[in-house]
Amino acid sequence: MKLTLDLQYFQQEKTERATPKKRQETREKGQVAKSTDVNTALILLAVFLFMFIYARVLGTHLYDTMQTVFTEYMLWEITEETIPAIFHELALETALVIAPVMLVALVFGAGASMLQVGFLFSPEAIKFKPSKINPLSGIKRIFSVRALVEFLKSMLKITLVGTLAFTIIWLNLDSLMFLNQKSVADGFGEISRLTGLIGVCVALLLLFLSIPDYLYQRHDHEKQIKMSKQDVKDENKKMEGDPQIKSKRRKQQMDMATQRMMQEVPQADVVITNPTHFAVALSYEEDKMAAPKVTAKGADFVAYRIRTIGRRNDVILVENKHLARSLYDQANIGDEVPEELFKAVAEVLAYVYRLKNELV
Repeated sequence: MKLTLDLQYFQQEKTERATPKKRQETREKGQVAKSTDVNTALILLAVFLFMFIYARVLGTHLYDTMQTVFTEYMLWEITEETIPAIFHELALETALVIAPVMLVALVFGAGASMLQVGFLFSPEAIKFKPSKINPLSGIKRIFSVRALVEFLKSMLKITLVGTLAFTIIWLNLDSLMFLNQKSVADGFGEISRLTGLIGVCVALLLLFLSIPDYLYQRHDHEKQIKMSKQDVKDENKKMEGDPQIKSKRRKQQMDMATQRMMQEVPQADVVITNPTHFAVALSYEEDKMAAPKVTAKGADFVAYRIRTIGRRNDVILVENKHLARSLYDQANIGDEVPEELFKAVAEVLAYVYRLKNELV
């Protein structure tokens, strides 16, 4: 009893790598190995690099907008018509400035996801599931090993990013202390340069940290989709089909093949018999065939049917135990007669043709 229980436990233990079918099913559910840190790092890096190119355009646009606000909008009367007009124009100007940055973030975010998992559209991943709002499931996730790993990762990133940002600011502290002595344009340029430098360095740091995170996510995903030996057996059984259905299908195929074979017997030149256990039907057309061909063969009941159909259609039956058994063993239906049996078959066919001539 104990041995049976141990065997059942061993079969249910998830020790086997996921099969291709299992991987495809989990992928369709949206369960893939993906690190959000890779997306975050690539988006930050792309945005801040783009900002180095876009900074002059952004600064000029902001300067023009502020100039318009203080030289025009400040002189407008506050009415029900002017306030919506001001907000509408400011919103439009802001959108025009932010749109290129958001587009870069969108492109690189999608590219980072495709880099990790390829193109994936999974409606099932966004379906509502009651288990997602189950308090017990939520508590289990909060106090799981995965949650602990994510917490330690977050603390490590906060510490390293904070240290890196502080170091960059400390190294540029002299320049920051003299900002009050610079013009607005120069001060804005200095702040922009420093912000961009911190952003790029932080992005590179996060990109470096995302590599082990991605490897961990892949390891964790492989662990989650592992299968038990019983799962693998059940999947193979399901893919191969029910044994009874397979047996029935095989029987139908054999019956159809036998029926087609029996349709060839009336056109045969001779049926060589054992005389009861084996029967082989041969056909030969001198101008079309290089050698006689086996058109039908069978043992026991199938041999009986071949002999019966042959007699009904006036096909000559020749008893030759050794030749019938050799043809049955060495040649399949549609094959030419084996070379070592040419002489024996030729003698039989010669006898058949001579007999047919005598009957005519």
